[in-house]
Parts: sequence; C-alpha cells; structure tokens
Amino acid sequence: MDLFIILVICLSCLILFSLWKGSHARRKLPPGPTPFPIVGNIMQLNTKDISKSLSMLANDYGPVFTVYFGMKPTVVLHGYEAIKEALIDQGEEFSGRGSLPVVERFTQGLGVAFSNGETWKQTRRFSLMVLRNMGMGKKTIEDRIQEEASCLVEALKKTNASPCDPAFLLGCVPCNVISSIIFQDRFDYGDRKFHALIRYFHENFDIVSTPWMQLCNTFPFLHYFPGSHNKLLKNVAAQKQFILEKVKEHQESLDINDPRDFIDYFLIKMEKEKHNKQSAFTMDNLVITAWDIFSAGTETTSTTLRYGLLLLLKHPEITAKVREEIDRMIGRDRSLCMQDRSRMPYTDAVVHEIQRYIDLVPTNLPHAVIQDTQFREYLIPKVRAVLSIF
Repeated sequence: MDLFIILVICLSCLILFSLWKGSHARRKLPPGPTPFPIVGNIMQLNTKDISKSLSMLANDYGPVFTVYFGMKPTVVLHGYEAIKEALIDQGEEFSGRGSLPVVERFTQGLGVAFSNGETWKQTRRFSLMVLRNMGMGKKTIEDRIQEEASCLVEALKKTNASPCDPAFLLGCVPCNVISSIIFQDRFDYGDRKFHALIRYFHENFDIVSTPWMQLCNTFPFLHYFPGSHNKLLKNVAAQKQFILEKVKEHQESLDINDPRDFIDYFLIKMEKEKHNKQSAFTMDNLVITAWDIFSAGTETTSTTLRYGLLLLLKHPEITAKVREEIDRMIGRDRSLCMQDRSRMPYTDAVVHEIQRYIDLVPTNLPHAVIQDTQFREYLIPKVRAVLSIF
C-alpha cells in the first residue's frame, strides 16, 4: 500500500511538473490548443489525417500556431504566405531538420535529407555539385529519362493490351533513372535484386505513413516494443547492404581521373579528405546519402505517376486534350524533351494540377530553427520543430 501511495505521489508530481513546464514554454510560442500532460494534443488530432486536423486548427488559431506531439511543442505554418515568409524569406533560420527518432536510428545524423549542421552543408553542397556535373537539368540526364520511358513503353506493349497493374513498372522507371546516376547502370525489370529494392521502398513508404510511426516518433520509448517500425529498420538495413556492395565494386574499379557516377565522385572526395577528421565524407555517409537520393526520388515519383494515371482515367475529356496536344506538338516519331514544355501549356498545366491535387507529402518533412528566431510577433526557440502545410 505504501508503494502505491509513493507511485501516486510521483505520478502527480510528474504531471504537475509537466503542466508547469508546458505553461512556461507556451508563453513564448504561438497560441494553440491546450495540451494534455505527457500526451500533448495527440488525443485532439486525427492520427490518420494529421494534415486535415491541423488545417482545422488553423481556422481557430490562424496561420501560425503551436501543437504538442507528446511533450514536444511544434510550430505549425499553414498556408502559402506563412510558409514563404519562413522557408524562403527567413530560409537560413529555418534550415534545420526536425527530429524524427525512428529515422535517426538508421541515418545517425548522416546523409542530406535528415542531417543538420556542418554535415548537412558539406553533403548537400557536394551532392548538388556532382549532380550538376553529371547533367542535372541538362541533356545527359534527359537522355537517361527518355531511355527509361522507352523501356517502360516496351514493357507495357508486352501486355498485349490486356488488363494489368502498372504499379511495379511505374516504380522501376524512377528507380532506374536514379540507379544510372548513382551506380552508372540501370537494372533489367526482371532482376530479382531490383525487385527486392523496389519492394522495400514501397513498404517503407507505407510504414512511415501509418499512425503507429507518428506515435513512435512522438514517444521514442515505443521503439523497444514490437511493431512495423522494426520492419522499416530491417528493410533499410537490406537496402544499405545493397548499396554497400555496389560501393565495394566501385572501389575495385575506380579511376580517379574518370569518375563514372555519384559513387565514384564521393569515393574520390573521401580519398582527398582522408586526413581531415572533421570531414563529412565517410563510407557511412556515402551509403546514407545514396539511400537518401533513392528514397527521395523513387517512391514519390512512382506514386505521382500512379495517381496521374488514375486521374486521367477518371477524366477522359482531360486525357483527350492532352493526347491531342502531344500528337500535334510531338507526333509519334520522337520522344518528349524539356524544350517541348514551353510549347505544351495544357499538358504542363495538367501535370502541375496532378501534383497539387494528390498532395503527396501534405505536412512536408519537419524543419527546425537553428537559432532563437523572431517570426512575426512570436519568438521560436532554437531547435524547435516546424511543420508546414498548405
């Protein structure tokens, strides 16, 4: 009985301390719904549609408000004006990456998508330079995209117009374009390792979209329990091993005077900075950066393509107009190229509308302020998480 009383007293003190600490912190932050002790505003949000819940709160609290995921306050920016003002006009202050504990378990602060500070700056600057050298926005990558589009068309022709699920093929296309940049070579659509790599991306995307993952990021102690987060970690470990094997193959055939792809450029940079203990160019960072590039481009692009096909099937009148413009401007004898974009305003508008309509990443990845930041009439403390939604 005495033990029970002690536990009750300790729990009461914890709740009171949580209430006091939260009240003190909220004085400096934008307004928002009153959080419950420990769980914050989780009970007031629809975890299956966080974006909609936050949009509804914006109607009550305005375009800048605060919600608590557990005991962690998060500043929410809602709408174009607030997001532009923060991420563009004050982009340097808001350039940090918010904490995602599940992801941090396998990225360990490395890569370009989930890193911060000097590691992020070095890796981002280098990655952009290499991609430009390899032709990002130029003819060379355009050739690779056209080649992969032709392979997709040939694969679809083999179905002989019979009903089929194109999801796998649509996943192959962006993955192969990225593979040609990272590994130099594309994969055959029948390659079993390639199948496994794409399956992992599909599964990862599904897992990170679940309410359970949101809870795991809010309450990191849940990592020690069974759940889909363990499947995510297993998938990523397999993907990292796949990338590492490719890196070892590159090490055996590397010519520092003739880099073939992203891995070669990174290995050369590693060699140049091997005596710099502060360098971000390590084997671990190479693997995570390659994984980041794959993850950022593969599932997002293939999902957009799938939604685009569904919307065109649902609106045949729109499809007919797009087809007419393509036949008139391109014909049947050559592939589409970037120079055609300015001459095909209707098709360009349809592509943009598809991207707007599907709202692929509604809350975006969390940002963080890298220093105490004055934003409008509020003071956002350093390392505070920031979500942006339209």
